[in-house]
Amino acid sequence: MAISKISSNMIDGSLTSSLVSGTLPAVDGSALVGAGSGIDTETTSDPTISSNPSATGHLWSNKSTGEMFICTDATAGQNVWVNVGGGSGDVEPYSFQGTIAGYESGGHGFNNKVDKISFTSDGNSTDVANLTENKKRATATPSNTHGYTAGNYSPSGNVIEKMAYASDSDGTDVGDLVNARGRSSSQASSTNGYMSSGGSNPSHIANVERYSFVSDGNATNIGNVNSKRESPGGHSSSTHGYVTKGFGGSPAVDRNDWERFAFVSDSTVTSMSGVSLNNKGAGGSCSSSTHGYNVGGGVTNQIDKFSFSSDANATDVGDLTASKYLVTGTSSTTNGYGAGGYPNNSNIEKFSFSSNGNASNIGSLTGANYGGAGHQV
Repeated sequence: MAISKISSNMIDGSLTSSLVSGTLPAVDGSALVGAGSGIDTETTSDPTISSNPSATGHLWSNKSTGEMFICTDATAGQNVWVNVGGGSGDVEPYSFQGTIAGYESGGHGFNNKVDKISFTSDGNSTDVANLTENKKRATATPSNTHGYTAGNYSPSGNVIEKMAYASDSDGTDVGDLVNARGRSSSQASSTNGYMSSGGSNPSHIANVERYSFVSDGNATNIGNVNSKRESPGGHSSSTHGYVTKGFGGSPAVDRNDWERFAFVSDSTVTSMSGVSLNNKGAGGSCSSSTHGYNVGGGVTNQIDKFSFSSDANATDVGDLTASKYLVTGTSSTTNGYGAGGYPNNSNIEKFSFSSNGNASNIGSLTGANYGGAGHQV
Protein backbone atom coordinates (compact mmCIF):
# COMPACT_ATOMS: atom_id res chain seq x y z
CA MET A 1 0.00 0.00 0.00
CA ALA A 2 1.41 3.41 -0.96
CA ILE A 3 1.80 6.10 1.64
CA SER A 4 0.30 9.29 0.29
CA LYS A 5 1.02 11.60 3.18
CA ILE A 6 3.53 11.49 5.98
CA SER A 7 3.66 14.00 8.78
CA SER A 8 6.96 14.97 10.33
CA ASN A 9 6.15 13.22 13.61
CA MET A 10 5.59 9.92 11.82
CA ILE A 11 9.13 9.60 10.39
CA ASP A 12 11.79 8.00 12.52
CA GLY A 13 14.87 5.92 11.95
CA SER A 14 12.82 2.69 11.52
CA LEU A 15 11.16 3.85 8.28
CA THR A 16 12.72 2.20 5.19
CA SER A 17 12.66 3.56 1.65
CA SER A 18 10.73 0.52 0.40
CA LEU A 19 7.69 1.73 2.31
CA VAL A 20 7.69 5.14 0.61
CA SER A 21 6.24 5.79 -2.85
CA GLY A 22 4.59 8.65 -4.67
CA THR A 23 5.77 12.23 -5.20
CA LEU A 24 7.16 14.34 -2.40
CA PRO A 25 5.87 17.93 -2.25
CA ALA A 26 8.04 20.82 -3.55
CA VAL A 27 10.36 22.43 -1.00
CA ASP A 28 11.03 26.21 -0.86
CA GLY A 29 14.78 26.63 -1.61
CA SER A 30 15.03 29.62 0.72
CA ALA A 31 14.39 27.29 3.61
CA LEU A 32 17.39 25.08 2.83
CA VAL A 33 20.38 25.41 5.16
CA GLY A 34 23.94 24.47 4.20
CA ALA A 35 23.16 23.93 0.51
CA GLY A 36 24.75 27.15 -0.87
CA SER A 37 27.77 27.47 -3.17
CA GLY A 38 30.06 28.70 -0.40
CA ILE A 39 30.61 31.98 -2.29
CA ASP A 40 29.88 35.05 -0.18
CA THR A 41 29.84 37.59 -3.04
CA GLU A 42 29.12 36.78 -6.69
CA THR A 43 29.27 39.75 -9.03
CA THR A 44 30.70 40.91 -12.37
CA SER A 45 33.73 42.76 -10.96
CA ASP A 46 36.82 42.11 -8.86
CA PRO A 47 36.95 43.22 -5.23
CA THR A 48 38.83 46.37 -4.27
CA ILE A 49 40.77 47.37 -1.19
CA SER A 50 37.58 49.13 -0.05
CA SER A 51 35.12 46.25 -0.55
CA ASN A 52 35.24 45.83 3.24
CA PRO A 53 33.79 42.39 4.04
CA SER A 54 32.77 41.66 7.61
CA ALA A 55 35.66 39.26 8.21
CA THR A 56 38.65 37.56 6.65
CA GLY A 57 37.91 34.39 4.72
CA HIS A 58 35.22 36.13 2.64
CA LEU A 59 35.04 34.45 -0.78
CA TRP A 60 34.42 36.68 -3.81
CA SER A 61 33.65 35.44 -7.33
CA ASN A 62 33.80 37.50 -10.53
CA LYS A 63 31.33 35.55 -12.69
CA SER A 64 32.35 37.50 -15.81
CA THR A 65 36.00 36.38 -15.76
CA GLY A 66 35.82 33.28 -13.57
CA GLU A 67 38.35 34.77 -11.15
CA MET A 68 37.93 34.06 -7.44
CA PHE A 69 39.42 35.92 -4.46
CA ILE A 70 39.61 35.30 -0.74
CA CYS A 71 40.07 38.11 1.78
CA THR A 72 43.13 37.69 4.00
CA ASP A 73 42.98 41.16 5.61
CA ALA A 74 39.66 42.91 6.17
CA THR A 75 41.06 46.19 7.53
CA ALA A 76 38.63 48.90 6.36
CA GLY A 77 39.89 50.57 3.20
CA GLN A 78 43.03 48.42 3.19
CA ASN A 79 41.65 44.98 2.25
CA VAL A 80 43.95 42.32 0.85
CA TRP A 81 42.36 39.84 -1.58
CA VAL A 82 44.36 36.82 -2.79
CA ASN A 83 43.46 35.48 -6.21
CA VAL A 84 42.75 31.76 -5.67
CA GLY A 85 41.23 31.11 -9.10
CA GLY A 86 42.87 30.39 -12.43
CA GLY A 87 43.84 34.02 -13.01
CA SER A 88 46.60 36.16 -11.56
CA GLY A 89 46.87 39.44 -9.71
CA ASP A 90 46.07 39.90 -6.06
CA VAL A 91 44.18 42.98 -4.84
CA GLU A 92 46.07 44.80 -2.10
CA PRO A 93 46.76 48.33 -0.82
CA TYR A 94 49.29 50.42 -2.74
CA SER A 95 52.79 50.72 -1.35
CA PHE A 96 55.39 53.03 -2.87
CA GLN A 97 58.09 50.72 -1.55
CA GLY A 98 58.77 47.39 -3.24
CA THR A 99 59.35 43.87 -1.95
CA ILE A 100 60.68 42.17 -5.10
CA ALA A 101 63.07 44.38 -7.08
CA GLY A 102 64.20 47.85 -8.05
CA TYR A 103 64.65 49.01 -11.65
CA GLU A 104 67.02 51.52 -13.28
CA SER A 105 65.68 52.89 -16.57
CA GLY A 106 67.94 54.60 -19.12
CA GLY A 107 70.82 56.86 -18.16
CA HIS A 108 73.87 58.63 -19.54
CA GLY A 109 75.52 57.06 -22.47
CA PHE A 110 71.97 57.78 -23.64
CA ASN A 111 70.55 54.28 -23.49
CA ASN A 112 67.20 52.46 -23.38
CA LYS A 113 68.25 49.67 -21.03
CA VAL A 114 66.24 48.62 -17.96
CA ASP A 115 68.34 46.95 -15.23
CA LYS A 116 66.64 44.93 -12.47
CA ILE A 117 68.06 44.85 -8.91
CA SER A 118 66.82 42.10 -6.59
CA PHE A 119 65.49 43.11 -3.16
CA THR A 120 65.42 39.51 -1.93
CA SER A 121 69.11 38.69 -2.41
CA ASP A 122 72.22 40.82 -2.87
CA GLY A 123 74.03 40.57 -6.19
CA ASN A 124 74.49 42.02 -9.65
CA SER A 125 71.62 43.47 -11.68
CA THR A 126 70.23 41.91 -14.85
CA ASP A 127 69.19 43.59 -18.12
CA VAL A 128 65.49 42.67 -18.42
CA ALA A 129 63.83 45.12 -20.82
CA ASN A 130 64.16 48.12 -23.14
CA LEU A 131 62.47 51.51 -23.15
CA THR A 132 60.80 52.79 -26.33
CA GLU A 133 63.62 55.30 -26.77
CA ASN A 134 67.02 56.21 -25.37
CA LYS A 135 66.62 58.32 -22.23
CA LYS A 136 68.79 60.07 -19.69
CA ARG A 137 67.84 62.00 -16.59
CA ALA A 138 64.18 61.03 -16.98
CA THR A 139 61.87 60.31 -14.02
CA ALA A 140 60.13 57.10 -12.98
CA THR A 141 57.19 56.08 -10.77
CA PRO A 142 55.75 52.73 -9.61
CA SER A 143 52.16 51.51 -9.59
CA ASN A 144 51.32 48.09 -8.13
CA THR A 145 51.57 46.50 -11.56
CA HIS A 146 53.67 48.73 -13.84
CA GLY A 147 56.73 50.94 -13.81
CA TYR A 148 56.42 54.32 -15.59
CA THR A 149 59.27 56.35 -17.10
CA ALA A 150 58.56 59.93 -18.20
CA GLY A 151 60.41 62.75 -19.90
CA ASN A 152 63.93 63.00 -21.26
CA TYR A 153 66.85 65.37 -21.22
CA SER A 154 68.91 66.46 -24.25
CA PRO A 155 67.08 65.99 -26.49
CA SER A 156 64.12 67.10 -24.42
CA GLY A 157 61.31 64.53 -24.51
CA ASN A 158 57.68 64.26 -23.41
CA VAL A 159 56.98 60.51 -23.73
CA ILE A 160 55.32 58.64 -20.84
CA GLU A 161 55.88 54.89 -21.11
CA LYS A 162 55.18 51.89 -18.92
CA MET A 163 56.45 48.34 -18.47
CA ALA A 164 54.62 45.44 -16.82
CA TYR A 165 56.33 44.11 -13.68
CA ALA A 166 54.77 40.64 -14.03
CA SER A 167 56.57 39.97 -17.32
CA ASP A 168 59.42 42.54 -17.22
CA SER A 169 58.22 43.53 -20.68
CA ASP A 170 59.61 46.31 -22.86
CA GLY A 171 58.15 49.77 -22.40
CA THR A 172 55.11 50.96 -24.36
CA ASP A 173 54.23 54.60 -25.12
CA VAL A 174 51.03 55.45 -23.18
CA GLY A 175 50.90 59.26 -23.27
CA ASP A 176 52.70 62.60 -23.34
CA LEU A 177 53.74 65.20 -20.77
CA VAL A 178 52.49 68.77 -21.10
CA ASN A 179 56.08 70.06 -21.09
CA ALA A 180 58.95 68.09 -22.58
CA ARG A 181 61.82 68.09 -20.09
CA GLY A 182 64.24 66.14 -17.96
CA ARG A 183 66.21 66.86 -14.78
CA SER A 184 62.92 66.69 -12.86
CA SER A 185 61.70 64.85 -9.76
CA SER A 186 58.95 62.26 -9.48
CA GLN A 187 56.34 61.30 -6.88
CA ALA A 188 53.61 58.63 -6.78
CA SER A 189 50.27 58.05 -5.08
CA SER A 190 48.16 54.89 -5.32
CA THR A 191 46.48 56.13 -8.51
CA ASN A 192 48.82 58.65 -10.16
CA GLY A 193 52.39 59.43 -11.07
CA TYR A 194 53.78 62.98 -10.87
CA MET A 195 56.63 64.89 -12.53
CA SER A 196 57.70 68.05 -10.70
CA SER A 197 59.75 71.08 -11.78
CA GLY A 198 62.99 70.42 -13.72
CA GLY A 199 64.49 71.71 -16.94
CA SER A 200 67.91 73.32 -17.15
CA ASN A 201 69.25 76.80 -16.38
CA PRO A 202 67.92 79.29 -17.33
CA SER A 203 64.81 77.44 -18.56
CA HIS A 204 63.67 75.95 -15.28
CA ILE A 205 60.04 74.78 -15.18
CA ALA A 206 57.75 75.23 -12.18
CA ASN A 207 54.80 73.05 -13.10
CA VAL A 208 53.74 69.76 -11.52
CA GLU A 209 52.18 67.26 -13.93
CA ARG A 210 50.03 64.24 -13.12
CA TYR A 211 49.37 61.09 -15.17
CA SER A 212 47.03 58.25 -14.32
CA PHE A 213 47.95 54.69 -13.34
CA VAL A 214 44.34 53.62 -13.89
CA SER A 215 44.02 54.53 -17.57
CA ASP A 216 46.61 55.39 -20.22
CA GLY A 217 46.69 58.97 -21.46
CA ASN A 218 48.43 62.33 -21.44
CA ALA A 219 49.51 64.16 -18.30
CA THR A 220 47.74 67.25 -16.99
CA ASN A 221 49.24 70.32 -15.33
CA ILE A 222 47.91 70.52 -11.75
CA GLY A 223 49.95 73.37 -10.26
CA ASN A 224 53.40 74.82 -9.68
CA VAL A 225 56.16 74.50 -7.13
CA ASN A 226 57.04 77.71 -5.32
CA SER A 227 60.71 77.48 -6.33
CA LYS A 228 61.77 76.31 -9.79
CA ARG A 229 64.36 73.56 -9.39
CA GLU A 230 66.77 71.71 -11.64
CA SER A 231 67.58 68.10 -10.65
CA PRO A 232 65.59 68.14 -7.39
CA GLY A 233 64.96 65.07 -5.25
CA GLY A 234 61.55 63.42 -5.35
CA HIS A 235 59.97 61.57 -2.40
CA SER A 236 56.58 60.03 -1.64
CA SER A 237 54.75 59.42 1.62
CA SER A 238 51.30 57.83 1.67
CA THR A 239 49.69 61.29 1.54
CA HIS A 240 52.18 63.78 0.04
CA GLY A 241 54.75 64.27 -2.68
CA TYR A 242 58.00 66.06 -1.78
CA VAL A 243 60.30 68.16 -4.00
CA THR A 244 63.68 68.63 -2.33
CA LYS A 245 66.96 70.50 -2.87
CA GLY A 246 68.11 70.99 -6.48
CA PHE A 247 69.50 74.02 -8.31
CA GLY A 248 67.39 77.10 -8.97
CA GLY A 249 66.15 80.50 -7.88
CA SER A 250 67.11 83.94 -9.11
CA PRO A 251 70.05 84.14 -9.17
CA ALA A 252 70.27 80.33 -9.49
CA VAL A 253 71.93 78.66 -6.52
CA ASP A 254 72.20 75.20 -4.98
CA ARG A 255 69.19 74.75 -2.69
CA ASN A 256 68.84 72.79 0.55
CA ASP A 257 65.12 73.43 1.23
CA TRP A 258 62.04 71.48 0.18
CA GLU A 259 58.32 71.72 -0.39
CA ARG A 260 55.43 69.28 -0.56
CA PHE A 261 51.95 68.85 -2.06
CA ALA A 262 49.02 66.74 -0.87
CA PHE A 263 47.88 63.99 -3.24
CA VAL A 264 44.21 64.64 -2.41
CA SER A 265 44.37 68.31 -3.44
CA ASP A 266 47.27 68.14 -5.91
CA SER A 267 47.75 71.83 -6.63
CA THR A 268 48.34 72.90 -3.02
CA VAL A 269 52.12 73.27 -2.62
CA THR A 270 53.54 74.14 0.79
CA SER A 271 57.09 75.29 1.48
CA MET A 272 58.75 73.51 4.39
CA SER A 273 61.00 75.20 6.92
CA GLY A 274 63.30 72.20 7.35
CA VAL A 275 66.53 72.10 5.37
CA SER A 276 69.07 69.53 4.29
CA LEU A 277 72.64 69.60 5.57
CA ASN A 278 73.87 68.99 2.03
CA ASN A 279 72.71 71.66 -0.41
CA LYS A 280 73.95 69.86 -3.51
CA GLY A 281 71.36 68.56 -5.97
CA ALA A 282 71.18 65.62 -8.39
CA GLY A 283 71.40 63.03 -5.66
CA GLY A 284 69.46 59.78 -5.50
CA SER A 285 66.03 59.74 -3.83
CA CYS A 286 64.65 57.00 -1.57
CA SER A 287 61.51 56.84 0.57
CA SER A 288 60.61 54.64 3.51
CA SER A 289 57.06 54.71 4.88
CA THR A 290 58.07 57.43 7.36
CA HIS A 291 61.12 59.27 5.95
CA GLY A 292 62.68 60.64 2.79
CA TYR A 293 66.35 60.11 1.98
CA ASN A 294 68.67 62.14 -0.28
CA VAL A 295 71.60 59.98 -1.39
CA GLY A 296 74.82 61.67 -2.53
CA GLY A 297 74.60 64.66 -4.85
CA GLY A 298 77.10 67.35 -5.80
CA VAL A 299 79.88 64.73 -5.63
CA THR A 300 79.33 63.96 -1.95
CA ASN A 301 78.78 60.62 -0.21
CA GLN A 302 76.28 61.87 2.38
CA ILE A 303 72.93 60.21 3.11
CA ASP A 304 70.41 62.77 4.45
CA LYS A 305 67.17 61.72 6.18
CA PHE A 306 64.07 63.83 6.91
CA SER A 307 60.74 62.98 8.53
CA PHE A 308 57.41 62.97 6.69
CA SER A 309 55.57 63.67 9.95
CA SER A 310 57.40 66.81 11.12
CA ASP A 311 58.66 70.00 9.50
CA ALA A 312 62.22 69.60 10.77
CA ASN A 313 65.76 69.71 9.43
CA ALA A 314 67.28 66.66 7.80
CA THR A 315 69.98 64.71 9.61
CA ASP A 316 73.14 63.07 8.27
CA VAL A 317 72.63 59.35 8.95
CA GLY A 318 75.39 57.69 6.93
CA ASP A 319 77.63 57.65 3.88
CA LEU A 320 77.81 55.94 0.52
CA THR A 321 80.98 53.97 -0.24
CA ALA A 322 82.02 56.74 -2.66
CA SER A 323 81.21 60.38 -3.38
CA LYS A 324 78.98 60.74 -6.45
CA TYR A 325 75.88 62.34 -7.92
CA LEU A 326 73.22 61.34 -10.46
CA VAL A 327 72.65 58.22 -8.37
CA THR A 328 69.58 56.10 -9.17
CA GLY A 329 67.55 55.61 -5.99
CA THR A 330 65.08 52.77 -5.37
CA SER A 331 63.24 51.76 -2.20
CA SER A 332 62.26 48.43 -0.68
CA THR A 333 60.15 48.21 2.48
CA THR A 334 63.33 47.80 4.55
CA ASN A 335 66.22 49.35 2.62
CA GLY A 336 67.25 52.19 0.35
CA TYR A 337 69.35 51.46 -2.73
CA GLY A 338 71.68 53.73 -4.68
CA ALA A 339 72.85 52.48 -8.07
CA GLY A 340 75.50 53.92 -10.37
CA GLY A 341 76.41 57.60 -10.24
CA TYR A 342 78.91 60.09 -11.63
CA PRO A 343 81.85 59.70 -12.01
CA ASN A 344 81.01 56.58 -14.07
CA ASN A 345 80.12 54.00 -11.49
CA SER A 346 78.43 50.59 -11.61
CA ASN A 347 78.16 49.95 -7.86
CA ILE A 348 74.83 49.00 -6.27
CA GLU A 349 74.75 50.16 -2.65
CA LYS A 350 72.22 49.38 0.10
CA PHE A 351 71.47 51.05 3.45
CA SER A 352 68.95 50.20 6.16
CA PHE A 353 65.81 52.25 6.86
CA SER A 354 65.47 50.86 10.39
CA SER A 355 68.97 51.69 11.66
CA ASN A 356 71.05 54.68 10.61
CA GLY A 357 74.39 53.78 9.12
CA ASN A 358 76.62 53.63 6.08
CA ALA A 359 75.72 51.93 2.82
CA SER A 360 77.40 48.71 1.71
CA ASN A 361 78.32 47.65 -1.81
CA ILE A 362 76.18 44.61 -2.73
CA GLY A 363 76.73 44.20 -6.47
CA SER A 364 77.16 45.86 -9.85
CA LEU A 365 74.96 47.12 -12.65
CA THR A 366 75.32 45.52 -16.08
CA GLY A 367 77.47 48.54 -16.96
CA ALA A 368 78.66 51.84 -15.55
CA ASN A 369 75.76 54.31 -15.59
CA TYR A 370 74.50 57.55 -14.11
CA GLY A 371 71.35 59.62 -14.38
CA GLY A 372 69.01 56.64 -14.62
CA ALA A 373 65.39 56.71 -13.40
CA GLY A 374 64.49 54.45 -10.46
CA HIS A 375 61.26 52.60 -9.60
CA GLN A 376 60.34 49.39 -7.75
CA VAL A 377 57.79 46.64 -7.23
